[in-house]
Amino acid sequence: MPPLCTAGYGLAVGNLSYFAGAMFLFSINTIYIALATFVIVKFLNFPMVKYINSGKRKRVARFASFVALLVFAGSIYMFINLYKENRFKQHAQDLIDDIKKSGISIIDEVEENINYSDKSIKVFIYGNKLSTEEIEAWKQKLPDYGLNEANFIIQQGIDDSDLRHEVENLSDLYAQNQKIISSRDESIKEKEDKIKLLESELSKFYNYQIPFNQISQEAKINYNGLKQLSYGNIIKTNFKTTDTIIVFNSVWFDSIPNSVKQKILLNKWLKTRLNNNNIEVN
Repeated sequence: MPPLCTAGYGLAVGNLSYFAGAMFLFSINTIYIALATFVIVKFLNFPMVKYINSGKRKRVARFASFVALLVFAGSIYMFINLYKENRFKQHAQDLIDDIKKSGISIIDEVEENINYSDKSIKVFIYGNKLSTEEIEAWKQKLPDYGLNEANFIIQQGIDDSDLRHEVENLSDLYAQNQKIISSRDESIKEKEDKIKLLESELSKFYNYQIPFNQISQEAKINYNGLKQLSYGNIIKTNFKTTDTIIVFNSVWFDSIPNSVKQKILLNKWLKTRLNNNNIEVN
């Protein structure tokens, strides 16, 4: 069945080589299956059909033998051709591999470049051009690879050494620019770190700045006995930690009998008003 399916596909796409190859394989299968059946039947001594005309039996046997021999000969022929083709392609590939190992650059490597029917091997070289002497030297090595009758074709473009030199220069320039950009990035990063540090210090500075005029007016309204108010930042340490304290100095009228209690209330109000617990009132 598989060869017949392939033959049907060959007919469908109009590929006669597929059709012919598949039908040949089908013929081989059919004939040798029948031949194997005949041998087994003879070996097991099954009763044979008796021909009334013995001449006809001989003609059928001769025809079957001729067809079997013809198919066998075709199979041997195809096998030998396939073996030679594979060996030619393998030797050609060995030659191409050795050319590449010698430092010659080859592009466009496709199966069609090795043509067994024409006995031709085609390679496309780019980069430095090969001299006539170098090309002849490689052609003289063909017998060493079993390619005596091969037609070795080397195709190469114009000398692109100037172009490659320009590419190398551009590559060097690109590398230098990358170094410059990298150094600039590092410089920018350093400046950004300094800006962040200054912003942090400035933020701390503003955290300890209060709207004193507004606070003093509100304190005067809330505390009638407050005569004078001043403030300043004091740096305090207990030799373990260091902190900045906002200290308010308050002066009360003598008519206020309980100024200590008023200071405590003023302290609580200032902490709440300024949302800062690092406040002391003297």
